[in-house]
Amino acid sequence: MVLPNLKISLVIFSLFFLILFPVLDFPLIVYSDSTEEVHALLKWKTSLQNHDKGSLLPSWTLNNATKISPCAWFGIHCNHVGRVNSINLTNVNQIFGIIPPQIGNISKLKYLDLSSNSFSGTIPPQIGNLSMLKFLYLSANQFSGRIPPQIGHLSYIEALHLFKNQLSGPIPHEVGGLSSLNELALTSNFLKGSIPPSLGNLTNLAILYLHNNSLSGSIPSEIGNLKSLSSLALGNNKLCGSIPLFLGNLTNLDTLYLRNNSFSSSIPSEIGNLKSLSILELGENRLNGSIPLSLGNLTNLDTLYLYTNSLSGSIPSEIGNLKSLSGLELADNELSSSIPHYLGNLTNLAAFYLYKNSLSGSIPSEIGNLKSLSNLDLSENKLSGSIPHSLGNLTNLAILYLHSNTLLGSIPREIGNLKSLFELQLGDNKLSNSISHSLGNLTHMTLLALYDNALSGVIPEELGNLVKLTMLTLSDNQLQGSIPNLRNLTNLIRLRLNRNHLTCNISESFGIHPKLTFIDLSHNNFYGQISSDWGKCPNLGTFDVSVNNIIGSLPPEIGDSSQLHVIDLSANHIIGKIPSEIGKLSSLIKLILRRNQLFGQLPSELGSLIQLEYLDLSSNRLSNSIPRSLGNLVKLHYLNLSTNQFIQEIPIKLEKLIHLSELDLSHNFLGKEIPSQICNMRSLEMLNLSHNNLSDFIPRCFEEMNGLLYIDISYNELHGPIPNSTAFSDALMEALQGNEGLCGDIKGFQSCKASKSHKPASRKIWVVIVFPLLGTVALLISLIALFFIFRRRKNALQTLQSSPRGTRGFLSVLTFEGKIVYEEIIRQRMVLMMSTALEKVDKEVYTKLIYLLEKSLQSRNFIRHSQVR
Repeated sequence: MVLPNLKISLVIFSLFFLILFPVLDFPLIVYSDSTEEVHALLKWKTSLQNHDKGSLLPSWTLNNATKISPCAWFGIHCNHVGRVNSINLTNVNQIFGIIPPQIGNISKLKYLDLSSNSFSGTIPPQIGNLSMLKFLYLSANQFSGRIPPQIGHLSYIEALHLFKNQLSGPIPHEVGGLSSLNELALTSNFLKGSIPPSLGNLTNLAILYLHNNSLSGSIPSEIGNLKSLSSLALGNNKLCGSIPLFLGNLTNLDTLYLRNNSFSSSIPSEIGNLKSLSILELGENRLNGSIPLSLGNLTNLDTLYLYTNSLSGSIPSEIGNLKSLSGLELADNELSSSIPHYLGNLTNLAAFYLYKNSLSGSIPSEIGNLKSLSNLDLSENKLSGSIPHSLGNLTNLAILYLHSNTLLGSIPREIGNLKSLFELQLGDNKLSNSISHSLGNLTHMTLLALYDNALSGVIPEELGNLVKLTMLTLSDNQLQGSIPNLRNLTNLIRLRLNRNHLTCNISESFGIHPKLTFIDLSHNNFYGQISSDWGKCPNLGTFDVSVNNIIGSLPPEIGDSSQLHVIDLSANHIIGKIPSEIGKLSSLIKLILRRNQLFGQLPSELGSLIQLEYLDLSSNRLSNSIPRSLGNLVKLHYLNLSTNQFIQEIPIKLEKLIHLSELDLSHNFLGKEIPSQICNMRSLEMLNLSHNNLSDFIPRCFEEMNGLLYIDISYNELHGPIPNSTAFSDALMEALQGNEGLCGDIKGFQSCKASKSHKPASRKIWVVIVFPLLGTVALLISLIALFFIFRRRKNALQTLQSSPRGTRGFLSVLTFEGKIVYEEIIRQRMVLMMSTALEKVDKEVYTKLIYLLEKSLQSRNFIRHSQVR
């Protein structure tokens, strides 16, 4: 009985084993089938790295437990016979490397996901050998080169994701053979060329994402065959032509994304057939005509973006039917008429943008019903009337832009109820009265812009509590009185209070603002001194306190604001010297200190400001010479040092300012000649050297300065011919007057007799006639001198011998005076002789010769010579 029972037990065990065997995986004995896959994967591992430089895929190794089976490795899955059918390495510690050709040896692979890593190189064509592959995810890597056409061999592929890489070239038409394809995502690459018509064969396609590339041409009509399509995204390309009517046949479409192309013509009314549509984005194209009424049929629409086109006409009332709408953007078009009140029915609306149109009329109070609204922008239209108080109901509002309209009246105090508000833009309107104190309740506010209105009264102290403010712009109003204490607004980045009637001590209202990049307090009545604390604002780029009543000197600490690009302190009462520390502002582009009371010499350190393009120090009391170091400012376009007390000559080194277009050195005490090197400033358009002590000739090289349009050299001591150039010939008389020695063919001046053709002859006369004549005269003078010397000695000896001792002095005087008369007669005869000889010579030559002759006779001084002897 034992044996039969044993046999029965063995049979049962055998049957149990045979039943269980197919279910269990026994990779340990499936050596031959997986060996090639293991070697391919291990070789691939050796070429991979990660950014942490740590251990990479540590499970990918051979040991006694796994032997040669990879099925237990990280990211690897096998089928029931131990063959690799899935590799998932998505977002694994930013792996980088390439996909090796050996990937094609894993022939049973159905799923390959390497997305969100840093793989690079090309997609190997051997990937086309994976004939069983259904899902290929290579997105968010750095793959480059072309999409291999062999990808068309993947006949079972259902999802092909290659988006967010650096792939280039055209989309291979072989992709159109992937008849099982359900998802094709090639977004955010550098693909170009046209959309292949073969994509129309992908009748199972539900998702087609080709946006963010450089595809061109029109949408092929074959796309109309994709009746299963639910998402079509072709935006951010270079597609053109009209939006095809056949898109209206794709009734399963949920998303139609065509923004930022060059589509033209009108929006087809057939779009209204897409009843499943939830997202319609046609913005940033060249669409024209009116908004089709049929869009009112898209009752499932959540997002309607038609911005930045040339759409015209009114907003159709049918838009009010889109009760599911959360985003409506019709901005930057040519829409006219009024904002329809029925838009107040869109109670799910969160973002509402109508800016940059020609909408008129008042803002409908029904807008206050949009309780879900977070962004409202109606700016840059022609809206009038007052701001409706009902806007105070929009308690979820984060952004309210109503600027650049013609809105009237006061800022409603209900705006202070918008506790979620981050940005309030009401500038460039006609708002009046005082700023509501309730704005101080908006403690989350980061931007407050009320510029260019007619607001009056004082700035509420409560604004000083808005500690999150980064931008405060109240410029171009009629605000007066003091400003609130802004010391606590340490997050301020931009502050504009300019062009008001504000009055307070500037040194007491501000503290240290570490994030401040721009401040404009100009055209007010601020007083006090420039605080040294401004040097502790490390990010300050623009500092404008011009046209106020600031006193005191410039603090040296201002040189510590290393990011300063613009300083404008003009039209104040600042005194003292310009501190040399200003030379540390290596980023400075514009420096304006005109109309102050600065004195002393310009610091040579100004020459270190090599980024400077605009320098105006006019109307001060700066003195001494202009430093040569200004010649280092080679980027300078504008230089004005007028109305100061500069002396000596114009520095020759200024010739290096080859980009200078305007130079004004007028109303100083500059002397000597105009340096010819100034002609090297080929960009110069305006030059003012008037009211100085410049002398000598005007350099003839001015005739080569074709770009010079305006010149003023009035009231100097210049003489000689006026250069023949446009700037001089077009100059007004007032720009040249006050120089008595100037001549030329310009109205109001005498013509220069020595023309260009006559000058060579004059020089020849000078050389051939005058110099020999001067030699003769010199010889004659010498002989006469010797004669008189000899005769005087002889007479003197006779006189001494024959005259009494007491009368010698008297006779000497008589004799001396007699010789003076006699020698004067001789001199006059010589001059007369020379004058007669030179009357026919050029007047200029004649004058110079007479001058030289007089000089020669004076230097010899016969009378004194006789007396000494």
